[in-house]
Amino acid sequence: MEMFSLGATPADLDRDAPESLHSQISDSLRSMIASGQWPEKFRLKAEPELARELGVSRGTLRRALQTLTEDGILTQVQGRGTFVADARPAAPVAQKLSTLSEDFASQGIPLQTSVISAELVTPPASVARALKVPRGQTVLLLVRVRGTHEHAVALLHNYVRTDVAPGIETIDFAEVTLFSVLEERYRLEIDSASRTFSAIGADAAVAERLGLAPGSPVQLLQQLTVLVDGSPVEYSDVWIDSAQLRITTHLARR
Repeated sequence: MEMFSLGATPADLDRDAPESLHSQISDSLRSMIASGQWPEKFRLKAEPELARELGVSRGTLRRALQTLTEDGILTQVQGRGTFVADARPAAPVAQKLSTLSEDFASQGIPLQTSVISAELVTPPASVARALKVPRGQTVLLLVRVRGTHEHAVALLHNYVRTDVAPGIETIDFAEVTLFSVLEERYRLEIDSASRTFSAIGADAAVAERLGLAPGSPVQLLQQLTVLVDGSPVEYSDVWIDSAQLRITTHLARR
């Protein structure tokens, strides 16, 4: 992946201007992206190198990059660097937080659950960061397949913090839902969740679980669930068979 540096130079920055240095840098970078000089998914140089080129501190550069990250213009990937963000819009939608089983039940459709495994694991680094668990701390990995009596609908991988739900790995999730256990048994107050949807082709492992041919279209739902105190409690990857289930959102203007 090609890397790019900032278009500004130390001579371009006006240290006597009322506008802060980090604002000048972010404005310069914003202009380069808007003009197409920096296309989508291209990677910036490392922060130390960019800071040296501009003659500013890493803190000043970091504030400029953070501004554009918050605006959705840049994206920062842990361990890989800073990239120009995908230009496709991601529209946030406010809706009631419910599970697949709750959604099907509300429509009178019986949903069957098969538990593949429930075990304590050391989570991938990205999941550990999302759940804010220390390096080496184990979490529950709950793997399930949900579907009707005719078709598998979804493969679920749920990672759950066990420091707030000790012993959760011993529960039979074929009979109960994860959210009901967290709320009723552990008295945890779930507040909200953020969801991201992607359209992908099923890899061999996902395809096998869902009874599909490898490469078949599936929807990948990635969700981070938080408690009322703002602490994350659960992260999930859910692969949904696009031929069996559509995601529909009802929106009210007022």
